[in-house]
Amino acid sequence: MNHVLRDLGIQAVNSGGSTGHQWWSLQGDRPIVQSLNPATGETIAGVSPCSPEDYERILKDSMEAFRAWRAVPAPKRGEVVRLIGQALREKKDQLGTLVSLEVGKIKAEGDGEVQEMIDMADFSVGQSRMLYGATMQSERPAHRMSEQWHPLGPIGVISAFNFPVAVWAWNAFLAAIAGDTVIWKPSPKAPLCAIAVQKICNQVMQQQGFAGIFSLFITDEPTLAEQMVQDHRLPLISFTGSVPVGRRVASAVGQRLGRTLLELSGNNAVIVDETADLDMAVRAIVFGAVGTAGQRCTTTRRLFVHESLYDQLVAKLIKAYAQVRIGNPLDPTTLMGPLIDQAAVHGYVAAIEEVKKEGGEVLYGGQALTRTGHFVEPTIVRAQNHWPIVQRETFGPILYVMTFRTLEDAIAMQNNAPQGLSSALFSNDVRRTGQFLSASGSDCGIANVNIGTSGAEIGGAFGGEKETGGGREAGSDAWKAYMRRQTTTVNWGTELPLAQGIKFGE
Repeated sequence: MNHVLRDLGIQAVNSGGSTGHQWWSLQGDRPIVQSLNPATGETIAGVSPCSPEDYERILKDSMEAFRAWRAVPAPKRGEVVRLIGQALREKKDQLGTLVSLEVGKIKAEGDGEVQEMIDMADFSVGQSRMLYGATMQSERPAHRMSEQWHPLGPIGVISAFNFPVAVWAWNAFLAAIAGDTVIWKPSPKAPLCAIAVQKICNQVMQQQGFAGIFSLFITDEPTLAEQMVQDHRLPLISFTGSVPVGRRVASAVGQRLGRTLLELSGNNAVIVDETADLDMAVRAIVFGAVGTAGQRCTTTRRLFVHESLYDQLVAKLIKAYAQVRIGNPLDPTTLMGPLIDQAAVHGYVAAIEEVKKEGGEVLYGGQALTRTGHFVEPTIVRAQNHWPIVQRETFGPILYVMTFRTLEDAIAMQNNAPQGLSSALFSNDVRRTGQFLSASGSDCGIANVNIGTSGAEIGGAFGGEKETGGGREAGSDAWKAYMRRQTTTVNWGTELPLAQGIKFGE
């Protein structure tokens, strides 16, 4: 463990925050934020959190850096992001290991998350030369109309524990090439991952003469987080987390007429029709439901299977679940690590008890494991879609299985949930595929065919509808969220005609 921290430049680890200029080792009266290994319950390190004074210093430095950064040509900004991506490549193994240590992902997923950051850097480098505006035809002679895009300013990024580094990169790299500076408040459950990333960014940015573009703000105090959300100097708050907290963020930012980019809960479904390749479906369902111990916003939580295939598919799933090895996430044979903390275990147990009271049948698993660490069994439950527990997102490896007769029924059940993030259909019928992807099909922000609900790749816009929040990150035209649009009109003639044919004072 110590050598991983050392290789990532983290020494005695009492880092409270960074503006990219320096690191503060704060020794005060505030309680230390403990970074815990969820697989063992042991403390990895203690991090001294930021004070209100630290936050104010970080913000002022970020605002000052923004005034210089916005004047740097976008392709040059992209080149700096490219260098960060290269630095991440060099530290991929160590950073992936730290992700596994701090949040319990298996090593393959920890490395995959770092690769997602690298891919996001590559995407952003290309995007830095494609911050396109549009030209419009003017109704007035000798006039030219166009639109252009300008940086917003310092933005706030609040990320969750389950993707402790990748979601920051989704936001930060696009914001950086757009000309913004970024203040990051990571989850207090994963402060070391954030410190490691900040150290990598600091080294690159200082070498390139652009200190202060990326800043880190570590706190576990709700009042300080609220101060950040309510700060009118931050024109955009990007928040990833639960629906209840997302509602409060949206309300607070809306009160000051700021912008929000929300990535909230998911209640994602896979539909398996009678033409599906079951072996392919099983692999996708197990990865989607069990990966990251069910702690992804894109986790497969509901399974709708055609009634003719129910027995066959459930038997295959139970056989596959029985082969899932649970344990140390750094062991290459492990397929499922721990939940993040004991509160998550309590939530898992409470969900199992609630679904049993509703009449659900546990087909596999359903138990918290009595061993060191926060481990539970991956679980399959026969359930009904309308039950309140099925309609809520439980952040754990619980899969609710239901049957359907027609694809119309399955789509209706899938869409009958408050959340609208990710969805998938397994089918070899092109007409059903078309139906699922049509305007009357899936109402989610992500709709897949013959792949699961998890594992979105960089390039496509990531996000969902309804209670998922409507935000889009990581691809397509998501860069526009970090910029402001400006419509311009140039009169290159000698007359001053008015639009709509108005005559004034003539």
